[in-house]
Amino acid sequence: MLIILGGLIVFGATLGGFMMAGGHPGVLLHPSEFVVILGIALGVLVIATPVHVIKEIIHKTKEALAGKVAGKKEVFDLMKLLYELFMMGRRNGLIALEEHVMDPTKSAVFQKYPTLLHHHERLHFLVNAMKPVIDGKIKPDQLEHLMAAELKAKEHEMAHPVHAMQMIGDSLPAIGIVAAVLGIINTMGAISEGPEVVGEKVAAALTGTLLGIFVAYGFVNPLAGRLTSNNASEMLCLNCIMHAVAGFAKGLAPLTAVEVARRSLDSSVQPGAEELETAVKGLGTGK
Repeated sequence: MLIILGGLIVFGATLGGFMMAGGHPGVLLHPSEFVVILGIALGVLVIATPVHVIKEIIHKTKEALAGKVAGKKEVFDLMKLLYELFMMGRRNGLIALEEHVMDPTKSAVFQKYPTLLHHHERLHFLVNAMKPVIDGKIKPDQLEHLMAAELKAKEHEMAHPVHAMQMIGDSLPAIGIVAAVLGIINTMGAISEGPEVVGEKVAAALTGTLLGIFVAYGFVNPLAGRLTSNNASEMLCLNCIMHAVAGFAKGLAPLTAVEVARRSLDSSVQPGAEELETAVKGLGTGK
């Protein structure tokens, strides 16, 4: 909702200021300029970007517009789930975790935390992190390096849609100039038709330049910034999982392992130590 609100503010301030200065909104409506600028921008995106990245741009934009970002509740649920898994492993042996980790959708423990169960990336990362702990084929230090390598790859992958959007945002002002030049060429062909016709065509050409700059700096680049922020929030969750699982694998007590993960979080989503301890009391004990 904040993105939509911000877009309305950008649009309202631009159009409102133009009207306050005596301008009429109708003079800005030149469909040919929209076709040239937005069409070229879409073509540039298709040329420069693989299909899977375009799909990811659409997916992440929808999530951003819907306000789907890892907040305090999601992080809190994640930490409670981690604690419950660790307590179960400590009390009943690591083999007791196998049925939960191998098929989380049927696990009574995972079903308590739908915010994680329905988030594919976090669930996949947690399951992949826990499997070596259960089978014991990897030493704790090796496991931490393995998870860190996976996180680095995920961070790089998450950046692809952002880079593509920034590329389009940086291209749009120049695409606006292309539209303006096309408009001036059209104007030169109609120069004998009188000042009114020439003035209208020049205005249309200038609208092309305006539209390119307006869309770039008013919408595309800010949206790329929001995706960057959302990616950072997602990486916080994945880092939280890495620190907790690595700590547990090294022999830390469940609460200590989760506390290490808690301290890795940003203050905006970090629960207090006492708040977390109170929330996890009784979890993983069969109560």
